[in-house]
Amino acid sequence: MRRRRLLFSLLLIAAAGLGTAAAPPQPSATAPTPLDRVVPAPASVRPGQDAYALGQGTRIRVPGGSDEARRIAGYLADMLRPATGFRLPVTTEDGRDGIVLRLGGAGAKGLGAEGYRLTSSGRAVTISAGRPAGLFHGVQTLRQLLPGALEKRTEQPGPWRIAGGTVADSPRYAYRGAMLDVSRHFFTVDQVKRYIDQLSMYKINKLHLHLSDDQGWRIAIDSWPKLATYGGSTQVGGGKGGYYTKDDYREILRYAESRYLTVVPEIDMPGHTNAALASYAELNCNGQAPPLYTGTNVGFSSLCVPKKVTYDFIDDVIREIAALTPGRYLHIGGDEAHSTSHDDYVAFMDKVQPVVAKYGKTAIGWHQLTGAHPAEGAVAQYWGYDKTSAAERQQVADAARNGTGLILSPADRAYLDMKYDKDTPLGLNWAGYVGVQRSYDWDPGTYLNGAPEDAVLGVEAPLWSETLSTSAHIEYMAFPRLPGIAELGWSPADTHDWSAYRERLAAQGPRWDAMGIDYYRSPEVPWPGR
Repeated sequence: MRRRRLLFSLLLIAAAGLGTAAAPPQPSATAPTPLDRVVPAPASVRPGQDAYALGQGTRIRVPGGSDEARRIAGYLADMLRPATGFRLPVTTEDGRDGIVLRLGGAGAKGLGAEGYRLTSSGRAVTISAGRPAGLFHGVQTLRQLLPGALEKRTEQPGPWRIAGGTVADSPRYAYRGAMLDVSRHFFTVDQVKRYIDQLSMYKINKLHLHLSDDQGWRIAIDSWPKLATYGGSTQVGGGKGGYYTKDDYREILRYAESRYLTVVPEIDMPGHTNAALASYAELNCNGQAPPLYTGTNVGFSSLCVPKKVTYDFIDDVIREIAALTPGRYLHIGGDEAHSTSHDDYVAFMDKVQPVVAKYGKTAIGWHQLTGAHPAEGAVAQYWGYDKTSAAERQQVADAARNGTGLILSPADRAYLDMKYDKDTPLGLNWAGYVGVQRSYDWDPGTYLNGAPEDAVLGVEAPLWSETLSTSAHIEYMAFPRLPGIAELGWSPADTHDWSAYRERLAAQGPRWDAMGIDYYRSPEVPWPGR
């Protein structure tokens, strides 16, 4: 009898064991973030064994002592110290423990100008790169591998663990941009810096500043001072406007450079020029200055194409901005020039593009430039959408086949000022409603039929500001769509998968909460706690 009872008990135990084994394993609340759960998706991930844990004894090592590597190490230390409470001293002493930022060497081979390799084990985390930009991008990946509470500026309980394994990563496209319209509504230097910090988290490397439009001129030009002092004195709705002094602009450039973003300044022409026309009567064909404009209509203004003074003006403006701007690109607009005849538009662009080249810059224009004669090396920024005519799309594709580079910003995918849905309190809807999945679910390499894939330089997410006037407005419209455009620019095409992306995107929510970003809680995304 005892044997039968014992056998019965053993069978019960075995059955219970089998039942337990069949249940899915539950992740520990303190398990580190998997290496492949970051945004943008890395090119290659190889999971490892032991996680690395930050502690009181952790050092940040910069072997070789490169000035830029030390600066990036200081940036990392400043990011980590408040929430962890650790000292995290930065040292140029080599070692096999701590966080190691290494420029050059065998670990950096094949990574290009912006790539990095992150290796994590129980003893150390090492980020290797061939160039400083790659180190900086690797730091952003390290940042996302730590809990979102890291972004709080007061000490948090942790633990601070980084999953073991290796990430080898480099971008799909060299141009990964975001545009901020500071003309319809003016944004201060500090507001631009805040946006730069947010962009750099997702490896965006170009900040396109829309510096002039009908409603305001936003940068000081010494040879035409009233452009800023008068043309910059208002904005949509009649607010006081504002402008950047040259020192302000230099500070934006300096800060962007510290986050490995290049500024692309835009002076829109020949249309979108009412602020300039109101500032100087001689720029008008009739010699009469129109009043300042605070509405939101487009297509009603034009520089006077036949007048010589127009090109004196353009030469001065481009010369002064080019002298300030270290980046290679200068954007000349060219969209919605409805008040300029086609012949005048072509003649105008034929005269302006050589001025850009004369001052050592490469011209970018909105894709209407392809209806003129794009200069050799010029770049067209495509902003069409599903309702754009086949003929217009074909015109852009033909230009691309003839050597014009393309930046893709389809309005019904990449325009961050489009409403998410009918209930969105901000933004516009002329290109339709743009939800998070629609914004993410397209391939830049195949988007424009007939355009060679190698003509695509990258992507850009424009944010027009007719309805936006605060940083909170910017953030509500940019997040959560901006990271998706960043991923399209960075990650290999074979990583593109909406169902997986929405899970990785959801994991960003607690980080944004900790940063005070008031993002749109899209129902398309399974946010934690929803």
